[in-house]
Amino acid sequence: MTQTFGAKSTTDEVLAGVNLTGKRVLVTGVSAGLGVETARTLAAHGASVTGTARDLDKARRALAAAGAEGIDLVEMDLASLASVREAADALNARGETFDLVIANAGVMATPLGHTADGFETQFGTNHLGHFVFINRIAGLIRDGGRLVNLSSAGHRYSDVDLDDPNFETTPYDPWLAYGRAKTANVLFAVEFDRRHKGRGVRAVAVHPGGIQTELSRHLDPGALEALIKQINESRQDGAPAFELKSIPQGAATSVWAGVVASADEVGGRYCEDCHVAGFSEGSELRAGVRAYALDPDNARALWAKSEELVGETFPA
Repeated sequence: MTQTFGAKSTTDEVLAGVNLTGKRVLVTGVSAGLGVETARTLAAHGASVTGTARDLDKARRALAAAGAEGIDLVEMDLASLASVREAADALNARGETFDLVIANAGVMATPLGHTADGFETQFGTNHLGHFVFINRIAGLIRDGGRLVNLSSAGHRYSDVDLDDPNFETTPYDPWLAYGRAKTANVLFAVEFDRRHKGRGVRAVAVHPGGIQTELSRHLDPGALEALIKQINESRQDGAPAFELKSIPQGAATSVWAGVVASADEVGGRYCEDCHVAGFSEGSELRAGVRAYALDPDNARALWAKSEELVGETFPA
């Protein structure tokens, strides 16, 4: 009988009894929070883990503090396509393949800014950086492997805007920008899944839940509390009040979708609280996925626009 997990399940509960010896995993953003916990728990269950981080010294300290030993590190700054390409080139030169890639790194609700390549910070870092990196190492994902993209319930704030991705004509709002980037993370998984499932490689997007990590460092004092109040005010009748998750609870859906769930169950889907989410078009901000985030035509259009923006084409 398949074990059922939920919002309060932790990484170790999800992976209880799972032996990952012989499996190779790549996790982006292993210098704090969910990335550290994801790397730790996968390594603890026998996987050989490679992590990327912008600041390798910070990553080493964070991993050591978490008891995550033996994590191989690769330097990569997702806000610089030169850095992304250099990291991808280094991994391709090694030629070591992966059973699972977890695109975990990201930023949230940043002030208006731009990446080294001139893209709006959140879209450029969360989506375009991963878009180039994952596509450049796609050949390293073994047949039958899996890609997990970390998205967020924040995708419900906005669809992508392919006419003005860098807020050149739209007034900038940090949560609107976050919504666009997180929707892009889902759409990227949808199209990557379509392009690679012929060789058994499946892609899935996940919402980890609300967790107090460094991701919230750009928020003004009191902003997180205000957001939680907004979420609770929007909840449907009878729904439990929103609660922040612990970091092990937050990383659980990533490892569930990457290791435990069946490929056909999660491929091309959006997951939360260790299950596949249903569609939700109401005002509730906490659960469910917007239809635009899983729309295949929208996914193909974003892919084409992303190729145009980064000046690189990735064949099916």
